[in-house]
Amino acid sequence: MHDATGFRVTVSSADPWQVETELLVIPLFEQEPLPFRDLEEATGGEIARALASSEFKAKLFELFVTPAQGRTWRARRIAVAGAGAEKDFTTDRARKLATATAIAARQRRVDRIAYVHRGPGDPVAVGQAVAEGFVLAAFNPGEYKTEDRDFAPARTLEFVASGAATAGLAKAIERGRLLAECSNLSRRLCNEPGSSLPPRLFAERAAEIASVGGVTVEILDEQRIAELGMGLLLGVARGSHEKPRVIIMTHEPPGAPPSPVLGLVGKGITFDTGGISIKPADGMERMKDDMSGGAAVACAMRAIGLLGAPIRVVGVVPSSENMPGGAAIKPGDVLRGASGKTVEVLNTDAEGRLILGDALWYARQLGATHLVDVATLTGACVVALGKITTGLFGTPDAWVQVVREVADKAGDRAWPMPVFEEYKEQLKSDIADLANVGGRPAGAITAALFLKEFTGGLPWVHLDIAGTAWAEEAKPFMPKGPTGVAARTLAELAFTSDRWRF
Repeated sequence: MHDATGFRVTVSSADPWQVETELLVIPLFEQEPLPFRDLEEATGGEIARALASSEFKAKLFELFVTPAQGRTWRARRIAVAGAGAEKDFTTDRARKLATATAIAARQRRVDRIAYVHRGPGDPVAVGQAVAEGFVLAAFNPGEYKTEDRDFAPARTLEFVASGAATAGLAKAIERGRLLAECSNLSRRLCNEPGSSLPPRLFAERAAEIASVGGVTVEILDEQRIAELGMGLLLGVARGSHEKPRVIIMTHEPPGAPPSPVLGLVGKGITFDTGGISIKPADGMERMKDDMSGGAAVACAMRAIGLLGAPIRVVGVVPSSENMPGGAAIKPGDVLRGASGKTVEVLNTDAEGRLILGDALWYARQLGATHLVDVATLTGACVVALGKITTGLFGTPDAWVQVVREVADKAGDRAWPMPVFEEYKEQLKSDIADLANVGGRPAGAITAALFLKEFTGGLPWVHLDIAGTAWAEEAKPFMPKGPTGVAARTLAELAFTSDRWRF
């Protein structure tokens, strides 16, 4: 199973000692005896010694590597990977453990890894997660570095599930590889400097990524945007020399029913200064990632096309810069969106919801029956949920629950937030239909309710990824930098339409 980047992921039903590889990874749970026959002898007693001396305790993400000795085991080196307490082991932990071990293997210049499935969990689900984790470890956040360019991730993974049927496993592992590749493409886009990826080039890159598997792409320029009356997007774009774009991606498989139609909408602000309501200088360099939602949608559409989702899917990504130029919108200005709604702009740094308002309206015109938007939208969501959990807003509850379960399964942890109508009072304007901000209290909720005004009453979910789109510190399973959050969730959602009966 190959792709353009050269990764190869296979499945094996052999016993671990029969697997010929550079590094054989065996998950080991806390306070568990050594598994498998002759493992102690095969490692010259080194694993037993490390356990006895507490050098290795099988704590989560610990790794102990030793050469294989003798002729019984065919791997060159054997690694025991700390899997923590067996009762706490989940598919998501398997994904993260695979990433952590692949990162450690990369540091040891290992090209071929075999991962032994052990412990709880369906081998098919765990196999997909391990494949995802292995490929996610190949993302290079230092792509622009001219020194230390010896980044060499492993290119071959063998998932070892002794005695398991390989047909379903092979399909799941290929799916995991592809989904992780799309997540890494999203991370690469988010890591680009703003000057390298203005709306015009972002649209071209997104089109190149998504135009596979029958997905068609159309890019709307500023003239077409004006013809559609997208005054909210045009207002945000006014302060920049770079012109806005809207990226339309359509997946229409032969024989797909006319309904449902999944509409995916992603925020594509390629750099956000805050406009006239300018942001503090400290940390503004991070605002190159304000198009993370748009990147997630484009890369999810690629996966949807290649995996052959059975339903129609439309992706809409409005893209602009938010700059404080001489023509920029000012606090107090009133904009009219394509829906006809007018918005008083009280804070120009609340621009994401403006461009998403026009995009949600357009997704409806394209036939969407179920909507999901994803955006690095509010600092208030970071205050509420930190950097660990994505904010999940929407109606009805059944649609919110579907998206939440898909996100959790995909490794994109999300938590439901309220969208009670009373919060909408904060968005009242004296001169327009809506104000674009509702004050500091419940800022993430009022932002979501602003978006709800453009959904036409359709089932809708808003994912606020302001806290989860960027890892500010490295972890064993995640380097510092863009995370690719939501790309896998959006792709997997297109395969759950049998649950959308509400």
